[in-house]
Amino acid sequence: MASEKDLRVEIRRLVEQFVEVRQGAAAPFVPGQSRVPYAGRVFDAEEVGNAVDASLDFWLTAGRFHDELETELADYLDREYAMLVNSGSSANLLAVSALTSPQLGDRRLVPGDEVLTVAAGFPATVAPIVQNGLVPVFVDVDLGTYNALPERLAEAIGPRTRAIILAHTLGNPFDLAAVEALVTKHDLWLIEDNCDALGSQFAGRLTGTFGHLATLSFYPAHHITTGEGGCVLTSDETLARVVRSLRDWGRDCYCDGGENNTCGRRFSQQFGTLPVGYDHKYVYSHLGYNLKMTDLQASIGCAQLRKLPRFIEARRNNFATLLEGLRPYEDRLILPHALPDARPAWFGVPLTLRQGAGIDRTELTSFLEAGGIETRNIFAGNLLRHPAFSAIEHRVVGGLANSDVITTDSFFVGCYPGLDEARIHYMLERFAAFFDRG
Repeated sequence: MASEKDLRVEIRRLVEQFVEVRQGAAAPFVPGQSRVPYAGRVFDAEEVGNAVDASLDFWLTAGRFHDELETELADYLDREYAMLVNSGSSANLLAVSALTSPQLGDRRLVPGDEVLTVAAGFPATVAPIVQNGLVPVFVDVDLGTYNALPERLAEAIGPRTRAIILAHTLGNPFDLAAVEALVTKHDLWLIEDNCDALGSQFAGRLTGTFGHLATLSFYPAHHITTGEGGCVLTSDETLARVVRSLRDWGRDCYCDGGENNTCGRRFSQQFGTLPVGYDHKYVYSHLGYNLKMTDLQASIGCAQLRKLPRFIEARRNNFATLLEGLRPYEDRLILPHALPDARPAWFGVPLTLRQGAGIDRTELTSFLEAGGIETRNIFAGNLLRHPAFSAIEHRVVGGLANSDVITTDSFFVGCYPGLDEARIHYMLERFAAFFDRG
């Protein structure tokens, strides 16, 4: 009878053969008929093989691949701790919630404290602020970078300002030099929402390495995918302990799954009004959740992370080709740009119709979509114009004129690694057909 090891090898071989056959049978690209997605998963037999390998273990929660991916992400981003979670939105929730922990003492955020952010973004960046009883303070963004105006951030700081949470919009780094200066001057917390920017750089450093906490998303549209999934990163031991506690039901114990008595004091401590010696595995120090990633998901992430360098290169090349091809239409489009110190790993190609161009966004995006080219709005536009956010407690500093422009006149198209030369060329042909028509 074959050994378990031999069977695993044979199963892996068959999986590779299956993926090769399936991907080889993919329909060829037909301009005008095939879809040109704005994003999507890019994978091969390695990801599928890892997922099958993990399923053979039938370890249905965090396991060996989970530990491997946490270690590799921490190494890649040069952070001491990486905590995998079930989504980027959960990562943001845990990052903000961690700053409210009593374990931070006088530095903890309390209800009514203010957090600086932008209205032109994704709801998952702002919702955790409100959900924790904190007050978002909104500033406007620049058209072209789509990131917070540093001078507005400086104006927005008030007596109750305690933190800044900003996303690197579509992979384009915000002005980290200016933000770090404010953080240092006013003793603020900084959370980098790095969900759209894995691999982007500012001043030679990877984004996600500047904040006290940083978050990642591994949704299929992002730079690497685990299907659903995310991560919180930090180099602060206390913050890491708090994030793990919040992720794992709020428990005080830090034993890994399947382990017991790591601290050597499982039955010899006293917490709150619990009996002395109460089992530490069932002591809860936070109002937490269960937001863990499964090992099967992590196994896919391990394979994806090894491909990240070529994914980033493809994104940058696709972005550069599209940008150059769209330059003839700069009189009608505001083209994206990065700060001099920034080197984005672009998530997409953001575009804004110029005032007076005589073009309606829906007219252009409908034309592209009719030709099979997917478009997306730049997330929520001005969040305060949405039902869920219209009545929240907040402050606005300096107005949100550009955020409103984004709401009505901005969109983005894809530059992800799944777009080949034929699809990129077709996208540019379609833009030309729109702008050059009589």
